[in-house]
Amino acid sequence: MKRSDINKTIKEMEILVSKYNFTLPPFCYWSPEDWTGKNHEYDEIRENMLGWDITDFGSGNFEKVGFALITLRNGNMKLSQKYKKTYAEKLIMLKNNQIAPFHFHISKVEDIINRGGGILIITLYNSDKNNGLSLSDVIVNKDGRTYTVAAGTGVKIFPGESITLLPYQYHSFSVVPNTGDVLIGEVSSLNDDLSDNFFYEKCGRFPQIEEDETPYRLLCNEYPKVSN
Repeated sequence: MKRSDINKTIKEMEILVSKYNFTLPPFCYWSPEDWTGKNHEYDEIRENMLGWDITDFGSGNFEKVGFALITLRNGNMKLSQKYKKTYAEKLIMLKNNQIAPFHFHISKVEDIINRGGGILIITLYNSDKNNGLSLSDVIVNKDGRTYTVAAGTGVKIFPGESITLLPYQYHSFSVVPNTGDVLIGEVSSLNDDLSDNFFYEKCGRFPQIEEDETPYRLLCNEYPKVSN
């Protein structure tokens, strides 16, 4: 992805977040220069990958495949003695014509919440014993209601609604056409994007960046290390 496209996307998400009256933590507004002198007091941000995360999943076509997200809070599976949080929270921007590809999590349980905007679609499959797409019916847990749907059903999530996704439950994200960009909330158990994501088709998680302009915000995998 081009840095200019990442910068543009972050600015668009800042506008969307503001539109739905959500205020971000201070570190989400830091410029690259603001990171100068940030010492070990801020290791939780670095080590738990809090902050901005823009991905095209290796597609090379962010306008069609990808999303923008912010990790607001998170613990750490590998540093559980240092960081005691057992939960995580994210905000995600999915644009009207975008999708996020099928994947499941090995350990994470997550609530996906439509915080505002268009109508979100979560398409569901169970995984089979070979991590393929099972044709068995899928249990849906949606705002206190539990029911089953056929494999491959797209469950509509209207603003204010949510769905709970369980481990080994394949899901993809899309938007009902022409209903608008969606601000998505995610409340979950611990998040580890490096080891807990299994994609149905091979995907990249973090983009290769073409530096065609100066970064507006640093991404969560770009923070400078503390010198001492």
